[in-house]
Amino acid sequence: MADDLEEKASGDFDVERYLGLVRRRHFHFLLPLFLGWLAVWGASWVLPPRYRSGTLILVEQPTMPKDYVTPNVSDDLQQRLQSITQQILSRTRLLHIIDSLNLYADGRTRLTPDEKVERMRKEIEIELARDSQNRVNSFNVYYSARNPYTAQQVTHELTNLFISENLEVRQQQSENTTQFLESQLETARATLSEQEDKIRAFKGQHVGELPAQLESNLQILSGLQNQLRTEQDALNTAKQQRVYLQTLVDQYRALQGSSKTLEGSPVGLPALDQELDRLKAQLADLSSHYTDRHPDVRKVKDQIAKTEKMRDQLLANLRTSGNSAQPDDTITPARDASDMARQSPLVQLQGQLHSNQVEIANRDHGVAELRAKVGDYQARLNQEPVREQQLADLTRGYEQSKANYDDLLKKKNESAMATSMELRQQGERFRILDPPSLPDKPEFPNRLKFCAIGLGIGLALGVLVVAAFEVMDDRIYEEKELQKLLPVPVLSEIPAMTDSKDEHNARRRLWLGWATAALVTATILVGSALSYLRG
Repeated sequence: MADDLEEKASGDFDVERYLGLVRRRHFHFLLPLFLGWLAVWGASWVLPPRYRSGTLILVEQPTMPKDYVTPNVSDDLQQRLQSITQQILSRTRLLHIIDSLNLYADGRTRLTPDEKVERMRKEIEIELARDSQNRVNSFNVYYSARNPYTAQQVTHELTNLFISENLEVRQQQSENTTQFLESQLETARATLSEQEDKIRAFKGQHVGELPAQLESNLQILSGLQNQLRTEQDALNTAKQQRVYLQTLVDQYRALQGSSKTLEGSPVGLPALDQELDRLKAQLADLSSHYTDRHPDVRKVKDQIAKTEKMRDQLLANLRTSGNSAQPDDTITPARDASDMARQSPLVQLQGQLHSNQVEIANRDHGVAELRAKVGDYQARLNQEPVREQQLADLTRGYEQSKANYDDLLKKKNESAMATSMELRQQGERFRILDPPSLPDKPEFPNRLKFCAIGLGIGLALGVLVVAAFEVMDDRIYEEKELQKLLPVPVLSEIPAMTDSKDEHNARRRLWLGWATAALVTATILVGSALSYLRG
């Protein structure tokens, strides 16, 4: 039972077995290890080296605060960098650099221009750097070449292209934005001018019918209506006066045609008395409303005076006609005078009647004119809602055009300031933070890494070779293997019989193995140190 436990414990890791394997197969392990390492490490010195030059470009924000001048260029730096990179990596730009620096002219292989451009694109690398807010604040430009000076020169050319192209792109975009706003502003100015012409023409066609003239039209209409009422009242008064004067004229004519007059009852006196009473009543009514200097009051007073004068003349004529007859030679002059006296009131009445008729005609004409004006202003007031709606439609379009024009004018001025800022290179720009480096060690091949890879390959190869030899070897080297093959237990064993020569050979193989292991180890260490120092 104890023997079984010892066998299980020793079966987990048999040190003697592996030591025996090392003694037998150390050459089979060391030689593949050394050859595998040597092949990979030697390849790192045979492969053509490639030197990588890089530069760091900082993205500087505009020197002018955005509160004062708003940039008119896209703020998406990553998108603009992609656009600039595509322009720089274009066939024309790269062929210019290839021809100016005489790249890929080693003579061993002849490349077409397209193959040179494609090869150069693979050797260029753009790496973006972001801040804590995931915004691009800088980027690196790398270029790999077989010559470190060539790598530095190409990186320098690419850096200059990025800086100049960024300035050109920003200036071009800014100028295009300003030109676009200027064209839109001209269109808006033409539209606004057209709207102003329409409003001006509309106001010219509808003078007096506009909403702004409503109050003045109402005041004028009220004044015209008052004048019309006054004129109509005056016209009615004049017509009444005409009837009265016509009655007096008819009575005087009847008096002249009659040779006899009823004594104590003159024909015209009652009418004159009635007219005087009417005029005095009218004067009393007007005096209660107006002063003595009012035209109507003065006119009535004149009519009263004329009527009283006619009444006095009529009474005088009647007294004269009632006197007794005289001789013929003395009666003729008195009779002629009385005829003239009798004709004088009639002539005055006829003159007043004619003046009254002229006044009535003038009053009629004035009333007609006032009625026409009142109708005109009433028509204007009736058209005012229609004109107000039409003017509101025109004004709405004008206000929209004016607001659009003002907005475009503001944007155009801001864009012009931003364009001026870009032309003076005060906007966002690229600045070289680290100039293109001159590499002193090649980027490829990484000889130290190749050394480690070769060591790993050598170890794997040595293990495979040792495993292959062990599998193909059918000899038995251990007692346990022999016991497994025999059906009966082993009672005793015969020790190996060795002489001095065998012991000498054994010691020589041991020393040779250690020397080989030391040589391989030293060689690998020296190669690793050389790879580290020489890069």
